[in-house]
Amino acid sequence: MAKTALREKQRRKPKFKVRGYNRCKVCGRARGFMRRFELCRICFRECALQGLIPGVTKSSW
Repeated sequence: MAKTALREKQRRKPKFKVRGYNRCKVCGRARGFMRRFELCRICFRECALQGLIPGVTKSSW
């Protein structure tokens, strides 16, 4: 879990546009972020395995 202060800092408008960054909507993690789903890789995997993300299936070959 990310610190509450870091989540609040990310919500503010940055002084310069290039300083903006994304955080996971579930846990607040900044690294391993997937823009399409707005989740980090860890939360994405958990949600996908539970079937909470439509159209996403575990691959096997």
